[in-house]
Amino acid sequence: MIMNTHDSLQFSYTAIIRHPLRAVLVLLAIAIGVASIIIMTGLGEGARRFILNEFSSLGTNLLIIIPGKSETGGAMSIISGATTRDLTLQDTISLQRHHQIKRVAPIVFGAAEASWQQRSREVTIIGSTSELLALRHWSLSQGVFLPEGEMTRASAVSIIGTKIASELFPQTNPVGQKIRIGDRKFRVIGVLASKGRSIDIDTQNLIIIPVASAQHLFNTPGLFRILIETRSRESQKQVKTFIINTIKARHQNEEDITIISQDALLGTFDQILTALTLTITGIAAISLSVAGILIMNIMLITVSQRTAEIGLLKALGASRHQIQILFITDALLLATTGAILGILLGQGSNLIIHHFLPTLNNSAPLWSIVTAFLVAVFTGLLFGVIPARRAADLNPIQSLAHH
Repeated sequence: MIMNTHDSLQFSYTAIIRHPLRAVLVLLAIAIGVASIIIMTGLGEGARRFILNEFSSLGTNLLIIIPGKSETGGAMSIISGATTRDLTLQDTISLQRHHQIKRVAPIVFGAAEASWQQRSREVTIIGSTSELLALRHWSLSQGVFLPEGEMTRASAVSIIGTKIASELFPQTNPVGQKIRIGDRKFRVIGVLASKGRSIDIDTQNLIIIPVASAQHLFNTPGLFRILIETRSRESQKQVKTFIINTIKARHQNEEDITIISQDALLGTFDQILTALTLTITGIAAISLSVAGILIMNIMLITVSQRTAEIGLLKALGASRHQIQILFITDALLLATTGAILGILLGQGSNLIIHHFLPTLNNSAPLWSIVTAFLVAVFTGLLFGVIPARRAADLNPIQSLAHH
């Protein structure tokens, strides 16, 4: 007896549609497993892209100098390390000498109450210089940024975020108005363009003042951070060496700072999010084994119900190999159809998620779609082998007698 591919597919299709409820259960189990992989990888990749994009907004070729020496680098160094000596404005000035340093922006960070007439609210205050705007790739919707000049000279000017402008000056142009911050008054000279929340700060709820003014406001001689933009990524190693040597010379030969590069931040978060994505995807892939077990159980039941049919095929000359192929084709047909449905379900779900979260680019990478499809097909093949062997081992005479 000779059966071609078309005969095998026709035979399997006929056998499947005889029991539609079983087929639907198997297809649903496989589709959910495949869709879970695609949705999870889409969300993981979306989170990774979002984080990387947010970090890119910190600036180009960025180095962050933190007071205090941390023995381990990476993103966690931002919140670790004990401060042994403050960074000062004189330290910042001394770092401007290197030809590979493009911009330097000292940072003083704090919070205070800002008020105008009868309106007031708590705000985040950043003290810095005119270099901060270009270094952080921010822009203005009104007015001008901090004026250029000596960073050690305090001046009573400020730039406010859009939300602060709308809350404190709902009917008034804020530019030119005097706002009280803490116990001091500052003239508003500019309004930041609305950019929402960056990875580290909400620019809409931010007030920027000169760094020396911030030191007086918060009564602190030290700096929170020093941000440095190098002229190229290749020059960062050279600049790091210069920074360490310069600060050591100013700090009694002690290396009491930590330098974090943008690449280190990106690399750390990229590794964490990639590992998380793969872990979640692996958990979702395990659900396909449940679908495989369901295929195996249903096919074992099918073998017991089709013993007479198997006996007739063997009586007509079908070989053991051909019987195995028929039942493996059943499993592959179910697995392939379920995988295709799962891909459609997963991609559709990702589109719906993106509709409600437009800032999250959660499109699943091609590798996850291909992997989910192949895993589903392999699962169908693997769990279809045992029922296929059982069917092939049936005795044709006993099978016909069972009928």
